[in-house]
Amino acid sequence: MEIGTEFLPISKEDLKKQHIEQLDFVYVCGDAYVDHPSFGQAIISRVLQAHGYTVGIIAQPDWKDESSVQILGRPRLAFLVSSGNMDSMVNHYYVSKKRRKEDAYTPGGVSGKRPDHATVVYSNLIRRVYKDIPIIIGGIEASLRRLAHYDYWSDSLKRSILLDSGADLLSYGMGEKSIVEIADALNSGIAVSDITFVNGTVFKTRNPDFIFEKIMLPDFEEMKADKVRYAESFQIQYNNTDPFTGKILIEAYPHQVFVVQNPPQKPLTMQEMDRIYELPYTRKAHPSYDVLGGVPATKEIKFSLVSNRGCFGGCSFCALTFHQGRIVQTRSHASILEEAGLMCQDPDFKGYIHDVGGPTANFRHPSCEKQLSCGVCKNKQCLFPSVCPNMKVSHTDYVELLRKLRKLPGVKKVFIRSGIRFDYLMADTDDTFFDELVRYHISGQLKVAPEHISDNVLRRMGKPQNAVFEAFLKKYAAKNRQFGKEQYVVPYLMSSHPGSTLEDAVRLAEYVRDLGYMPQQVQDFYPTPSTISTVMYYTGIDPRDMSKVYVPKNPHEKAMQRALIQYRNPDHYDLVKEALFKVHREDLIGFGPKCLIPPRKMKSVSRKQSQRKRVESSGEGTKQKKRADQKPSRKDTSQKRNALVAKNRK
Repeated sequence: MEIGTEFLPISKEDLKKQHIEQLDFVYVCGDAYVDHPSFGQAIISRVLQAHGYTVGIIAQPDWKDESSVQILGRPRLAFLVSSGNMDSMVNHYYVSKKRRKEDAYTPGGVSGKRPDHATVVYSNLIRRVYKDIPIIIGGIEASLRRLAHYDYWSDSLKRSILLDSGADLLSYGMGEKSIVEIADALNSGIAVSDITFVNGTVFKTRNPDFIFEKIMLPDFEEMKADKVRYAESFQIQYNNTDPFTGKILIEAYPHQVFVVQNPPQKPLTMQEMDRIYELPYTRKAHPSYDVLGGVPATKEIKFSLVSNRGCFGGCSFCALTFHQGRIVQTRSHASILEEAGLMCQDPDFKGYIHDVGGPTANFRHPSCEKQLSCGVCKNKQCLFPSVCPNMKVSHTDYVELLRKLRKLPGVKKVFIRSGIRFDYLMADTDDTFFDELVRYHISGQLKVAPEHISDNVLRRMGKPQNAVFEAFLKKYAAKNRQFGKEQYVVPYLMSSHPGSTLEDAVRLAEYVRDLGYMPQQVQDFYPTPSTISTVMYYTGIDPRDMSKVYVPKNPHEKAMQRALIQYRNPDHYDLVKEALFKVHREDLIGFGPKCLIPPRKMKSVSRKQSQRKRVESSGEGTKQKKRADQKPSRKDTSQKRNALVAKNRK
């Protein structure tokens, strides 16, 4: 493995330097150009290059200027279009629909450098300039919107993005195999309208009669009129996300238009994964961004290692099933160690590998042997509601990899930050990984995602029962005592998930109280496209069993649920008090050890500040001011308190 020295062309001057008269493909992307395998545009472009095709990059073009997509000329085969590593709407907006002020995928972190619904806007811009050029869309935004989907930001059911973008073909999932098949087909002279045979793609047609072994989904107009039909359609889609058992799905639209989804591409073998990560990436953001402060997203990935992709966790609110799939694919130890060796040679490397993982760090093989021949189970999850008896639970390979990384010259510490699936860890009868995790791989705090403590809510989330997390906390605390460590668990918690009532939120607040931990950040449920949870949010129905689900949609109730998790914050007092009265839990208002808030509203900070100013201006508070200056600030005290109380319940 070698670090490349040459970026792909981004200008006519680059084309001249690299002796390219006409590019085969031009990749238009909503992210800045970062030539690193953590960025989809880099992987797809380098894979095409490895197969003999030339690719140029147009990063973050001005979507109001047609000339911005003409800077590299007309490609010989096609334009490739992606919004970037995130859905552009998630990139732009908080769940409150307020605009984000920063964009980690843009030079200098500046926001507003890509449009809303970037894939659609870029594709339409290209089509206005080049009337007959093939346009192929891909990436996370296209993957999760490939069929009819609920769009949270417009609160409506939207058509397949293939129709709204005007593109000819959609490549979903990770796309390395499908993009090569598409390129070879175009290069051989096959019209893009005839490329209907590639797994991992979606195409449109006016006559689907030539397709055999297909499943007809409910019509788009039918789903718009009846949310139940959309829930039914989604469950069919979910059951056909496996590359071995998935069927061709067809969705009908008005005016005799049909959108056809082929089954997903087959999972990559270890050798194929290795080859992808050994391509000649420069592993840097393009140098033209240096004067703008670089690209913030590169800081976290620069000294991190990807060891796997895919996830059999099956969380309801996660879109990985629709994008990377449930079959875990891994790189070899040799490939990862070689990349780590290069990392150690970087002059900025201080001896700390920030992460070794993927969607779930401690998944290093498919959940059971049959998946690579028979596929994953359609109506059964690997870890939910409990661990499947057929699951292969082992951390042996991961432990060996981490041990090898720790021994590399120049490596001081190897951290695991991409998330540990604690229920899978607890299912392992061998404590070797647990021991070494506690001893070597935690930087003071271990981040895990119980998400909630109400079993009713956890069931809707596809997460294990709270008893599993309780058992994990006790074992984690015992391991820390055993090895003389003082390390904490930082639990990720989610408010307002479908199924979560105000009573559930109060129970979560009580749990946070008993845990002695006040989260500084809480994730309010975000209905992103193509997740089970989003379907529940939109329809009020759990598509897995078609049961009705309570959905907290009222902004005020959502604010109360969120405030309850952070009940110690004085700014949330009114919301917490109102919530407690609503659910008749006035017993939690008082001064006792089990109470969440005092019975009277405390003086506001602004009032205290005004009193202090009056005292100081009168000259009577000099001594008091000196004593106050010697006291730690409220912020410092809060930080110290959180550090002290964040210990796990023994």
